[in-house]
Amino acid sequence: MPIDVRGLMVNAASADAVQAFDHAIDAYLCYRSDIMARMEALFAADPDCGMAHVLKGYLLLLGYKSQLVPAARQAAQTAGPLLHNATTREQAHLRALTAWADGDPDKAAAIWEDILTDHPHDILAFRLHHFINFWFGRPDAMLATVLSVEKHWSDALPGFNAILGCRCFAHEESGYYLEAETAGREAIRRDPTDLWAAHGIAHVLEMTGRRREGVAWVEALQDGWAAANNLKHHLWWHQAMFHLELGDMSRVLTLYDTRFRDLNSALVKAVPDLYIDVQNAASMLFRLSRHGVDVGARWNELADKAEARIGDCQSAFTLPHWMMALAATGREDAARRMLQAMRDYAQGPGINSRLVGDFAVPVSQAVLAHGSGQYTQAVASMRPVLGEIYRLGGSHAQQDVLEQLFLDAAMKAGLEDDCRLLIERVSGRHPVPPARRRGYAMAA
Repeated sequence: MPIDVRGLMVNAASADAVQAFDHAIDAYLCYRSDIMARMEALFAADPDCGMAHVLKGYLLLLGYKSQLVPAARQAAQTAGPLLHNATTREQAHLRALTAWADGDPDKAAAIWEDILTDHPHDILAFRLHHFINFWFGRPDAMLATVLSVEKHWSDALPGFNAILGCRCFAHEESGYYLEAETAGREAIRRDPTDLWAAHGIAHVLEMTGRRREGVAWVEALQDGWAAANNLKHHLWWHQAMFHLELGDMSRVLTLYDTRFRDLNSALVKAVPDLYIDVQNAASMLFRLSRHGVDVGARWNELADKAEARIGDCQSAFTLPHWMMALAATGREDAARRMLQAMRDYAQGPGINSRLVGDFAVPVSQAVLAHGSGQYTQAVASMRPVLGEIYRLGGSHAQQDVLEQLFLDAAMKAGLEDDCRLLIERVSGRHPVPPARRRGYAMAA
């Protein structure tokens, strides 16, 4: 049986097919925009490669879009008979895909952990485990898996940079900024085009208040991102966040229009409602509006897409961002329909349904109340879950917009105790004092 570039057996027709599989995995690890072309080459090399169909299913689910789930299930069904005589590792991947497609990502994560116990060089299982736990607000699980796996790796193995990049981000989200920066900078030294490592360092610079250094960091690396997918938009969002903290609002708007929400870019045209791009855009428009910046009609295209996604709750963290667009454009009827669809979804089984019901619904209610000037109601909706909104997923930098929303509502409602509550909260969670952060200084 052929083996992949990291020494794992793969049930495939030829060594060339396994090489094509490795090439597709590299595209996933490195956030390359040509990943679909690489998948086509893989299927051309071996249309009956079971792991190729598993990988296809994984990639579909990574889009966090309900329309893609049936195709992911079909990929699992196609892979089943093809992996009947495959290795136990490959069959475990099939079970993980099936569980995830059926709405049980917790089971998928447990299977990936089991795979890594016996096969710590399975970079696909490692990276998916990292991804899932990030979007479920579990930096502790991210860090534990990095620490468990990294001792089996060295720079002699292809994919080592991905381990360093994940080491960086897991440590950053856990508050260990020195360890995070060391790993991220080493990854960039080895490969200046590594987006995940660049992203991890951007988070370190954000959390430690090094704004000018952050601007320079993104500017120095971005020429190497020509082949990158939408993750580069998120890095440009980070650059805009640095400029916002520096008070350069015109530069933030320019970056919005020409970089991270550039409606003329091929990537945005190809996937105009990708969850991370929507989060970037909505959270930045909210911040700008809060600071009195006229954002013009920029909310409208997001609101149009939000209406088209009513009932799609695959990404719990994105739901309040969709609601921001509906609230900002006064689309109360659509907002009510979205809330009801979220409540209906929350009645279903699985962890994501619980997260939507327990956290996304009250936070989205607060967003809508805030948008309609009902500030006391916004605070009342959000206050009971404020301590657990991290469970919606996203980074500290991304969750910050929800904390700002609560603070803004409390200030406008004259609720001084709630303002103090929020300031104490962010003082304990963020190493930069509120007085040095633009969204909090007015209350600090």
